[in-house]
Parts: sequence; structure tokens; C-alpha cells
Amino acid sequence: SLIIPDLMWLGLLPGMSEELLFRGVMLPAVGLNAIGIIASSMLFGILHLSGIQQWPYVVWATLVGLLLGYSAVATDNLLVPIVAHIVTNFVSSLVWKLGNLENRT
Repeated sequence: SLIIPDLMWLGLLPGMSEELLFRGVMLPAVGLNAIGIIASSMLFGILHLSGIQQWPYVVWATLVGLLLGYSAVATDNLLVPIVAHIVTNFVSSLVWKLGNLENRT
């Protein structure tokens, strides 16, 4: 079973790597503007598709990507979206873990 340190790593590793790729490489390559934010966010969302039933998650990931992209452009700093992504992943993993614990009782 996952414990808090595991959940921290689950938040940290994808959060950092995805932000470096999408907001650190792709966003500047397309443009540090609305088109770049939208394009990188749409690809970010689509790459979170793991099955046809996952479309709501794709929409959610795309919306989160828009916020993360905007934060990168607005602050001219990757640390802001990296930290936000890590926190988002950690909290969602924690909620998932707690939900699974409640289902066992």
C-alpha cells in the first residue's frame, strides 16, 4: 500500500518532468503567448488519455495545463507551475489513497 513518501514521489517526479517538457520546452517552442499555452495544454491533456472512458480526465488535465501554462508565462518562471503541479499530483494521490482506504472498511 502507498504511504505518504510514496505519494510525495508520485507527485514530484511526473510534476517536474511534465513541466520541464510542456512548459519548459514545448511552450517556448510554440510561443510564450495564448497560442503556445493552448497548444501545449491540449497536448498535455491528450497525453493523459489512457482509455476512451478517460475523456473527463483529459478535459481536466487540459484545463490544469492552461493554468500551469499561464502561470509559467505570467511569472516568467518554471518554478511556479512545477510546484503547483507537484502539489496537485500529491493532493489528488492523497485523495485517491484515502478514498481507497474508506472503501475497504
